[in-house]
Amino acid sequence: MLLQEMTWLMVDKLSRNTPVIIPVAALEQHGHHLPVFTDSMLLGEVIRRAHDADISTGPVASQVLITPLFWLGNSEHHLDFPGSMSASPRVYLDLLRDMVENFLFHGFRRILILNGHGGNIVPAQQVLFEIRQKYRDKHDLLLVSATYWLLGGQPKRMDPSLFQDQVLHACEYETSMVMRIRPELVGPVQNLETIGHADGIAPAHRAWITKDRSTCGHIGSPQFATPAKGETCFSVFQTDVVRLWQQMIAWDGKSWVV
Repeated sequence: MLLQEMTWLMVDKLSRNTPVIIPVAALEQHGHHLPVFTDSMLLGEVIRRAHDADISTGPVASQVLITPLFWLGNSEHHLDFPGSMSASPRVYLDLLRDMVENFLFHGFRRILILNGHGGNIVPAQQVLFEIRQKYRDKHDLLLVSATYWLLGGQPKRMDPSLFQDQVLHACEYETSMVMRIRPELVGPVQNLETIGHADGIAPAHRAWITKDRSTCGHIGSPQFATPAKGETCFSVFQTDVVRLWQQMIAWDGKSWVV
Protein backbone atom coordinates (compact mmCIF):
# COMPACT_ATOMS: atom_id res chain seq x y z
CA MET A 1 0.00 0.00 0.00
CA LEU A 2 1.33 3.41 -0.96
CA LEU A 3 0.58 6.09 1.61
CA GLN A 4 0.47 8.86 -0.99
CA GLU A 5 -2.47 7.17 -2.72
CA MET A 6 -4.60 6.72 0.40
CA THR A 7 -7.02 8.86 2.40
CA TRP A 8 -6.64 9.18 6.15
CA LEU A 9 -9.77 7.07 6.55
CA MET A 10 -8.16 4.26 4.60
CA VAL A 11 -5.04 4.47 6.78
CA ASP A 12 -7.15 4.51 9.93
CA LYS A 13 -8.77 1.20 8.98
CA LEU A 14 -5.44 -0.60 8.85
CA SER A 15 -4.34 -2.98 11.56
CA ARG A 16 -1.77 -1.28 13.76
CA ASN A 17 0.37 -4.38 13.23
CA THR A 18 0.80 -3.39 9.57
CA PRO A 19 4.51 -2.76 8.97
CA VAL A 20 5.20 0.85 8.02
CA ILE A 21 8.12 1.26 5.61
CA ILE A 22 9.87 4.67 5.61
CA PRO A 23 12.36 4.78 2.69
CA VAL A 24 15.24 7.24 3.11
CA ALA A 25 17.96 8.01 0.59
CA ALA A 26 19.90 11.05 -0.62
CA LEU A 27 20.61 13.64 -3.29
CA GLU A 28 24.37 13.93 -3.66
CA GLN A 29 27.25 13.74 -6.10
CA HIS A 30 27.96 10.39 -7.72
CA GLY A 31 31.17 11.03 -9.60
CA HIS A 32 31.53 12.27 -13.16
CA HIS A 33 29.17 9.71 -14.64
CA LEU A 34 26.04 9.29 -12.47
CA PRO A 35 23.25 11.72 -11.54
CA VAL A 36 22.98 13.23 -8.08
CA PHE A 37 19.66 11.41 -7.52
CA THR A 38 21.26 7.96 -7.87
CA ASP A 39 20.65 6.71 -4.32
CA SER A 40 17.00 7.74 -4.37
CA MET A 41 16.38 6.25 -7.82
CA LEU A 42 17.94 2.93 -6.86
CA LEU A 43 16.11 2.59 -3.55
CA GLY A 44 12.87 3.58 -5.30
CA GLU A 45 13.33 0.78 -7.83
CA VAL A 46 14.14 -1.80 -5.15
CA ILE A 47 10.97 -0.80 -3.27
CA ARG A 48 8.86 -0.85 -6.44
CA ARG A 49 9.97 -4.39 -7.19
CA ALA A 50 9.47 -5.55 -3.61
CA HIS A 51 6.03 -3.93 -3.46
CA ASP A 52 4.97 -5.81 -6.59
CA ALA A 53 6.20 -9.19 -5.33
CA ASP A 54 3.99 -12.10 -4.28
CA ILE A 55 4.76 -14.13 -1.18
CA SER A 56 3.14 -17.17 0.42
CA THR A 57 0.56 -15.00 2.23
CA GLY A 58 -0.36 -13.01 -0.88
CA PRO A 59 0.83 -9.82 -2.59
CA VAL A 60 3.25 -7.80 -0.48
CA ALA A 61 1.48 -4.66 -1.69
CA SER A 62 -1.52 -5.40 0.54
CA GLN A 63 0.49 -6.18 3.68
CA VAL A 64 2.83 -3.23 4.23
CA LEU A 65 2.33 0.54 4.20
CA ILE A 66 5.04 2.44 2.32
CA THR A 67 5.55 6.17 2.77
CA PRO A 68 6.89 8.38 -0.03
CA LEU A 69 10.65 8.15 -0.35
CA PHE A 70 12.46 10.80 1.71
CA TRP A 71 15.17 11.96 -0.67
CA LEU A 72 17.10 14.36 1.59
CA GLY A 73 19.84 12.52 3.45
CA ASN A 74 22.81 13.06 5.72
CA SER A 75 25.32 13.90 2.98
CA GLU A 76 27.62 16.44 4.63
CA HIS A 77 30.68 14.50 3.51
CA HIS A 78 29.78 15.18 -0.15
CA LEU A 79 29.23 18.94 0.09
CA ASP A 80 32.54 19.77 -1.58
CA PHE A 81 30.89 18.65 -4.82
CA PRO A 82 28.30 21.09 -6.27
CA GLY A 83 24.75 19.75 -6.56
CA SER A 84 24.92 17.76 -3.33
CA MET A 85 22.22 18.56 -0.79
CA SER A 86 22.23 17.57 2.87
CA ALA A 87 20.39 17.93 6.12
CA SER A 88 22.97 18.60 8.81
CA PRO A 89 23.44 15.56 11.07
CA ARG A 90 21.42 16.78 14.06
CA VAL A 91 18.63 18.14 11.85
CA TYR A 92 18.53 14.80 10.07
CA LEU A 93 18.21 12.95 13.38
CA ASP A 94 15.21 15.12 14.25
CA LEU A 95 13.60 14.54 10.85
CA LEU A 96 13.89 10.77 11.14
CA ARG A 97 12.61 10.83 14.71
CA ASP A 98 9.57 12.87 13.74
CA MET A 99 8.68 10.60 10.83
CA VAL A 100 8.79 7.52 13.05
CA GLU A 101 6.92 9.16 15.93
CA ASN A 102 4.15 10.32 13.58
CA PHE A 103 3.21 6.67 13.13
CA LEU A 104 3.71 5.77 16.78
CA PHE A 105 1.30 8.59 17.65
CA HIS A 106 -1.34 6.90 15.49
CA GLY A 107 -0.75 3.52 17.09
CA PHE A 108 1.39 1.71 14.52
CA ARG A 109 3.85 -0.67 16.15
CA ARG A 110 6.07 -2.08 13.39
CA ILE A 111 8.23 0.51 11.67
CA LEU A 112 11.14 0.07 9.29
CA ILE A 113 13.51 2.81 8.16
CA LEU A 114 14.67 1.33 4.85
CA ASN A 115 17.83 3.08 3.77
CA GLY A 116 19.56 3.61 0.45
CA HIS A 117 22.55 5.81 1.41
CA GLY A 118 25.59 4.96 3.50
CA GLY A 119 25.59 8.27 5.36
CA ASN A 120 22.14 7.51 6.77
CA ILE A 121 23.10 4.25 8.48
CA VAL A 122 24.34 5.64 11.78
CA PRO A 123 21.60 8.32 12.13
CA ALA A 124 18.83 5.76 11.51
CA GLN A 125 20.24 3.39 14.11
CA GLN A 126 20.72 6.20 16.63
CA VAL A 127 17.19 7.55 16.19
CA LEU A 128 15.56 4.18 16.75
CA PHE A 129 17.78 3.54 19.76
CA GLU A 130 16.63 6.83 21.29
CA ILE A 131 12.96 6.22 20.46
CA ARG A 132 13.08 2.78 22.05
CA GLN A 133 14.34 4.32 25.29
CA LYS A 134 11.58 6.92 25.19
CA TYR A 135 8.89 4.24 24.78
CA ARG A 136 10.58 1.72 27.05
CA ASP A 137 7.31 0.64 28.69
CA LYS A 138 5.86 -0.50 25.34
CA HIS A 139 6.81 -4.09 24.68
CA ASP A 140 4.99 -4.56 21.39
CA LEU A 141 7.21 -2.28 19.29
CA LEU A 142 9.33 -3.52 16.39
CA LEU A 143 11.60 -0.62 15.38
CA VAL A 144 14.01 -1.61 12.61
CA SER A 145 16.57 0.11 10.42
CA ALA A 146 18.08 -1.60 7.40
CA THR A 147 20.18 -0.73 4.37
CA TYR A 148 19.06 -2.66 1.33
CA TRP A 149 22.48 -3.81 0.16
CA LEU A 150 23.51 -4.98 3.66
CA LEU A 151 20.76 -7.55 4.20
CA GLY A 152 22.89 -10.56 3.36
CA GLY A 153 22.45 -11.02 -0.38
CA GLN A 154 25.63 -11.35 -2.42
CA PRO A 155 25.19 -10.46 -6.11
CA LYS A 156 28.74 -11.63 -6.84
CA ARG A 157 27.69 -15.20 -6.05
CA MET A 158 25.03 -14.98 -8.75
CA ASP A 159 27.29 -13.18 -11.22
CA PRO A 160 31.00 -13.96 -10.69
CA SER A 161 31.86 -11.42 -13.41
CA LEU A 162 31.28 -8.66 -10.86
CA PHE A 163 34.69 -7.20 -10.12
CA GLN A 164 33.84 -5.69 -6.73
CA ASP A 165 32.75 -7.74 -3.75
CA GLN A 166 30.66 -5.00 -2.12
CA VAL A 167 28.69 -1.84 -2.83
CA LEU A 168 30.81 1.32 -2.63
CA HIS A 169 29.96 4.74 -4.14
CA ALA A 170 29.12 5.44 -7.79
CA CYS A 171 30.83 2.10 -8.24
CA GLU A 172 30.38 -0.98 -10.41
CA TYR A 173 27.19 -1.93 -8.55
CA GLU A 174 25.47 1.45 -8.52
CA THR A 175 26.54 2.25 -12.07
CA SER A 176 25.23 -1.10 -13.31
CA MET A 177 21.90 -0.52 -11.57
CA VAL A 178 21.44 2.93 -13.11
CA MET A 179 22.43 1.47 -16.50
CA ARG A 180 19.62 -1.06 -16.03
CA ILE A 181 16.83 1.44 -15.31
CA ARG A 182 18.00 4.80 -16.74
CA PRO A 183 20.88 4.18 -19.17
CA GLU A 184 20.50 7.61 -20.72
CA LEU A 185 21.63 9.19 -17.43
CA VAL A 186 24.96 7.33 -17.30
CA GLY A 187 28.02 9.15 -18.62
CA PRO A 188 31.10 7.49 -20.14
CA VAL A 189 32.75 4.98 -17.81
CA GLN A 190 35.35 3.29 -20.02
CA ASN A 191 38.20 5.58 -19.02
CA LEU A 192 37.37 5.81 -15.32
CA GLU A 193 39.91 4.34 -12.93
CA THR A 194 39.43 2.21 -9.84
CA ILE A 195 39.46 4.28 -6.67
CA GLY A 196 40.37 1.97 -3.81
CA HIS A 197 38.29 1.76 -0.65
CA ALA A 198 40.86 0.32 1.76
CA ASP A 199 41.10 2.12 5.09
CA GLY A 200 44.67 2.04 6.37
CA ILE A 201 43.58 2.43 9.99
CA ALA A 202 40.97 -0.33 10.06
CA PRO A 203 39.51 -1.88 12.14
CA ALA A 204 39.50 1.49 13.88
CA HIS A 205 37.22 4.08 12.30
CA ARG A 206 38.62 7.26 10.79
CA ALA A 207 36.43 10.32 10.27
CA TRP A 208 36.45 11.39 6.64
CA ILE A 209 34.96 13.52 3.92
CA THR A 210 34.70 12.22 0.38
CA LYS A 211 37.55 14.35 -0.97
CA ASP A 212 39.89 12.63 1.49
CA ARG A 213 39.33 9.46 -0.49
CA SER A 214 38.35 10.52 -4.01
CA THR A 215 38.87 13.80 -5.85
CA CYS A 216 36.59 12.71 -8.70
CA GLY A 217 33.75 11.52 -6.46
CA HIS A 218 33.47 7.79 -7.12
CA ILE A 219 34.89 4.97 -5.02
CA GLY A 220 35.24 1.56 -6.62
CA SER A 221 35.36 0.39 -10.24
CA PRO A 222 32.51 1.81 -12.35
CA GLN A 223 34.35 0.97 -15.58
CA PHE A 224 33.25 -2.65 -15.21
CA ALA A 225 29.53 -1.87 -14.99
CA THR A 226 26.91 -3.46 -17.29
CA PRO A 227 23.10 -3.42 -17.35
CA ALA A 228 23.06 -7.21 -16.83
CA LYS A 229 25.02 -6.83 -13.59
CA GLY A 230 22.50 -4.19 -12.55
CA GLU A 231 19.61 -6.62 -13.04
CA THR A 232 21.40 -9.18 -10.90
CA CYS A 233 21.83 -6.61 -8.14
CA PHE A 234 18.18 -5.58 -8.24
CA SER A 235 17.04 -9.21 -8.12
CA VAL A 236 19.18 -9.98 -5.07
CA PHE A 237 18.34 -6.78 -3.19
CA GLN A 238 14.59 -7.08 -3.89
CA THR A 239 14.59 -10.62 -2.51
CA ASP A 240 16.37 -9.46 0.64
CA VAL A 241 13.91 -6.62 1.21
CA VAL A 242 10.87 -8.85 0.71
CA ARG A 243 12.31 -11.36 3.18
CA LEU A 244 12.71 -8.63 5.80
CA TRP A 245 9.14 -7.42 5.23
CA GLN A 246 7.92 -10.98 5.65
CA GLN A 247 9.70 -11.21 8.99
CA MET A 248 8.04 -8.02 10.16
CA ILE A 249 4.61 -9.19 8.99
CA ALA A 250 5.00 -12.54 10.75
CA TRP A 251 6.41 -11.24 14.06
CA ASP A 252 4.39 -12.47 17.02
CA GLY A 253 4.41 -9.08 18.75
CA LYS A 254 6.58 -10.02 21.70
CA SER A 255 9.58 -12.21 20.91
CA TRP A 256 13.11 -10.87 20.64
CA VAL A 257 13.84 -13.17 17.70
CA VAL A 258 11.84 -12.05 14.66
